[in-house]
Amino acid sequence: MFKVVIGLEVHCELDTKSKNFSASPNKFSMIPNESVSAVDLGLPGILPVPNKEAVRKALLTAMALHCKNPDEVIFDRKNYFYPDLPKGYQITQVTKPMGKDGYLDILVKGTPKRVYIHQLHLEEDTASLEHDTKFSLIDYNRSGVPLIEIVTEPCIESADEAVTFLEDLKDVFLFLGVSEAKSNYGQMRCDVNISLMEEGSDKLGTKVEMKNINAFTSVRDAIEYEIKRQSEILLKGEKVIQETRRIAEDGKTYSMREKVDAVDYKYFLEPNIPSTPLSDEYLYELRSTLPELKTDRFLRYMKEYSLSEYDAKVLSKERPTADYFEEVLSYGSDVELTVNFLTSAILSTLNKLEITLDELFITPKMLSGVVDHVHEGKISLDHGKKILYQAIEQKIDPVELIKKENLQQISDEDTLLELITSIMDENKEQVRQYIEEDNEHVINFFIGQAMKKSNRQANPNISLELIKKELERRKEYDK
Repeated sequence: MFKVVIGLEVHCELDTKSKNFSASPNKFSMIPNESVSAVDLGLPGILPVPNKEAVRKALLTAMALHCKNPDEVIFDRKNYFYPDLPKGYQITQVTKPMGKDGYLDILVKGTPKRVYIHQLHLEEDTASLEHDTKFSLIDYNRSGVPLIEIVTEPCIESADEAVTFLEDLKDVFLFLGVSEAKSNYGQMRCDVNISLMEEGSDKLGTKVEMKNINAFTSVRDAIEYEIKRQSEILLKGEKVIQETRRIAEDGKTYSMREKVDAVDYKYFLEPNIPSTPLSDEYLYELRSTLPELKTDRFLRYMKEYSLSEYDAKVLSKERPTADYFEEVLSYGSDVELTVNFLTSAILSTLNKLEITLDELFITPKMLSGVVDHVHEGKISLDHGKKILYQAIEQKIDPVELIKKENLQQISDEDTLLELITSIMDENKEQVRQYIEEDNEHVINFFIGQAMKKSNRQANPNISLELIKKELERRKEYDK
C-alpha cells in the first residue's frame, strides 16, 4: 500500500594524527577538553590550515564509492550558531565536494542492490555536549576532527537495505584504512530520512528526519518503528508532520522539533583557505592505491576459487583476513586446504587469544608450508592443525617443528606394511575375530595401534587400505 523511501546521511571521522584545520591531536579521550587549541575553540584571529592526509583519505573514499572527483580542493562556510560550534560557523564543502554522483553495490539477503551516492564532502566535526537536567557541558576534544559526510539519494526501501548499506560502507572504510569507524566512540553515525508514498504515485511523502544514530541495530529499530507509525497515521487519513525525531532505548522514536522550512545556512567560500588544484597525475596516482573491496573479493572468491558463499563471506569480510588468504595462495598452496586451515585453526586461534592477524606468530609463508605438507601426504590434516597450534604456543616455525621432531607422515607402503604385520602378529586374537567372526570393528583397533606405534605418523588412509588387504590375505590363507 505504501512505498518506503529512505535516504541516509552518514558521518565518519577520519583517522589522522591531527585535526582537520589545527595541529591538535586527533584522538579519542575520556578526559574532557584534553586535545584543544585556539583554532578548535574558535578564538578571534584564528587561521585554519587544511590537513593534507584528511583530504587524501576523503578523496580515496570518494573514489572507492565510484564518485566523480573535483579539479580543486575548496572549502565553504556553513553559517549557524550552536553551542557545539564556537565559531558560529562550520568549515565544510558545498561548492565542490570531494565526490559526487557515486554508488555502492550491496547484497541484501543475496539480492544485489545499488545505492546511489549524492555526494561526499569533508568538514570539521563539532564539539560534543553532555546534558544534565539543569545545564549542559561542552567537550571540545571532538571539535575540528576531520569528518566525511556521505549523502545517499532517497533510493533505499527497507531497514534491511539501510543496515546492509551501513555495514558494507563501514567495511569500505576499514578496507581503505581511512577510519576505525567505531560506533561506540562516535566515529561513525548517521541521520535517517524516511517518508512513505502511495504505491504508483510519483509524489514523495512528508520526510521525517532522525538524528545522530550510532548503532546499526538502532537504525533498524528507528526505521521499522517509523514505517509502522507513519503507516497508521496515513491510514487514518491524517498527515505526517515534517519533524526531527530521536530514537530512544525502548526502540520508539520521539519528536524533538518540527521542521517547516529548510534552514538557510548562507553558504559562501571559506575566505581563509585558498583553493588547491588537483592534477590528473595526483588523482591517477591516488586511484592506483585503491584496494579490491569486500564485495568484489567475495564474488571473485566464489568464481575464481569455487568457494562456498559462507567461506567466501568469512574470508572477504575483513581486509587483513583476505590479504592473508591471498598471500598464502601466492606461494602455490592448495586452495581447499588453505580455506580449511584459515576458517578453522587460524580464525579460532585469533578468537581464543583475542589477537589480530598482525599479532599472530604464524606468517602466510609458514601456513603455506604446513598446507603443502598436508597436500603432499607428508602429514594428515588433523596432525597439521595440531602442529600449527603447537607452533603458535611455542612460537616456532611449524615446518621446522615437523623436521625437528621428525613428525612427517609415513606414506611408504612397504614401511607401513611391515609395521601393520608386526602389530597383527602381536594381536592374534583380533585377527582371529576378523577371520572367524567377520568382526570388522577390529579394523579400527588396528588403525589405532598403527597410529600409536608410529607416534601418529602413519598415513591413516594408506594404513586403512593395507590393514584391510592384510586381514583379507590372512583370511584367505586360513581357508
